[in-house]
Amino acid sequence: MLADLRIAIAGDLHGAWDHSDHSLLAILKPDGLLVVGDLSDGHQRIPSLLRQLKLPVACVLGNHDTGKDSSGRTLQRQIEALGPLHCGWGLCQWPGLAVVGARPATAGGGFHLSQAALSAFGPVTLQQSVDRITTAAMAADPDAPLVLLGHSGPTGLGSEATAPCGRDWKPPAMDWGDQDLALAIQQIRRQRPVPLVVFGHMHHALRRGQGERVSFCRDRAGTSYLNTACVPRHGSDAAGRDLRHFSWVEFSGHQLVHVSHRWYGLGGDLLYEERLFEVPEAARLDAPQFSLC
Repeated sequence: MLADLRIAIAGDLHGAWDHSDHSLLAILKPDGLLVVGDLSDGHQRIPSLLRQLKLPVACVLGNHDTGKDSSGRTLQRQIEALGPLHCGWGLCQWPGLAVVGARPATAGGGFHLSQAALSAFGPVTLQQSVDRITTAAMAADPDAPLVLLGHSGPTGLGSEATAPCGRDWKPPAMDWGDQDLALAIQQIRRQRPVPLVVFGHMHHALRRGQGERVSFCRDRAGTSYLNTACVPRHGSDAAGRDLRHFSWVEFSGHQLVHVSHRWYGLGGDLLYEERLFEVPEAARLDAPQFSLC
């Protein structure tokens, strides 16, 4: 029988990661940590810190992790620094959970490889990327729940600026998700369920004062989509208390039962929480539909 799992997720870091996060994780004791990329602008400090953690960690790199280095060398150094934590186009198998990474270094917008990605990985077609994600998922433990981890989310979650992957920085608003991830989800679900897709890239606070992004939805096939890009994730409240943001998900067996955004104090106190999805104890064998995509 699968144990219950509690997973912390760090959205786009953009340099906001230090030993205070390590101390907080030591207090909270999640069963693992997911990191959705944009660690910094290509520096190796954060990959080195992540390697020091004493819990399972899976990370996929984002477009900022190329360091604007078109040679691909900076991106490759990030991958090497992360070592087994990097799961782009691959599988991280944890006790009781399978994490499969989507295309690394994506900037969204359908399917496009930057010059840095081309230099690091060589030419990759849309179908090849789909197949890499799908192959990794098929290699995962079928008895463990599957989480897909991307820097950008998939296409198909809406074309409004406020959508989980909506373009908000210039008009017109449009769906700016990754087409290969969307196609891979379709292929994988023919073989096994995909209860959760986690990503970032599109920051929660919209550009030009357009408000806040919808960060969670669930489709009719039972897959939940969580945008974790609360930027900056280090901050303070009106009382001057330091805050650290983690998104938080919980599984009961194969079933996703809780999703939230959380802001913790440095001592581990949960100071603020935005609950996005909750399955009551009495209904945990029959999850409700919620915020349909």
